[in-house]
Amino acid sequence: MKSFSAKSDLQTYLNPLRKKKKKIGFVPTMGALHKGHLSLVKRALYKSDVCVVSIYVNPTQFNDAKDLEGYPRTVESDIQMLRHLSEDIIVYLPTNEDIYGDAVELNDFNFMGLDKIMEGANRPGHFKGVANVVERLFDAVQPKFAFFGEKDFQQLRIIQYLNKKHRWRTTIVPCPTSREHNGLALSSRNQKLSEASREKCGLIYETLKQVKLKFSTNTMENLKLYVEKKISMHRDFIELEYFEIADEITLTPAQKNQKKLKYRAFIAVRVEGVRLIDNIQLN
Repeated sequence: MKSFSAKSDLQTYLNPLRKKKKKIGFVPTMGALHKGHLSLVKRALYKSDVCVVSIYVNPTQFNDAKDLEGYPRTVESDIQMLRHLSEDIIVYLPTNEDIYGDAVELNDFNFMGLDKIMEGANRPGHFKGVANVVERLFDAVQPKFAFFGEKDFQQLRIIQYLNKKHRWRTTIVPCPTSREHNGLALSSRNQKLSEASREKCGLIYETLKQVKLKFSTNTMENLKLYVEKKISMHRDFIELEYFEIADEITLTPAQKNQKKLKYRAFIAVRVEGVRLIDNIQLN
């Protein structure tokens, strides 16, 4: 297994492979790897000739300094997990200087409204930080394919939009959300939960599945009321931050069910101070 911390060294290694028409697959991560990340890496190994995984906790996408400070950093165990998958994986471990240079100056992006609701409304500046780091990582790796999980669906849609608008020449590959046995979406943040709360958090996905079942026969307002009531019944351990049903392409909040459109339900909650998000396709 090869690892690089400097973009120049990574590119020196990758450029000859690219000239040989090798297809480079890329999985950007912030580390604290779990089975969800590994499912993306497995997909990249299958679909690509060369697999690059980056591990980098991007400071510009955190709007809470305590959240950044407390984000789990487990690089050594992450590398061991990747090594168990394949010795051929290339690990990119950039520093802040390698990504942003001596001074962090962020580019502005027009997200065409994709950033105005849900995560964008609740985490100001988050998607600007995401867009900047993805642009820089794509420049470093120059991948043919990049793999992103659907758990962060709003992020996925924004990256798909920017990739097309700015002609990054990368095929964005959406990958299904990986879940624990009780349906809880796999996340690096889950390890911050107590075992008891982690088990109870199956409620999140169970609620989304019920929304999916009720979608064709209920109004958007009734579905929102259902979720609010369902979560409030368990307020002893969980707090609802938002629930939204939106057009899957534009992320515009839905007022009514239009048969020609595809919809997705999005939820964010807090459990023991840990923020958890999930979503489900409705039709």
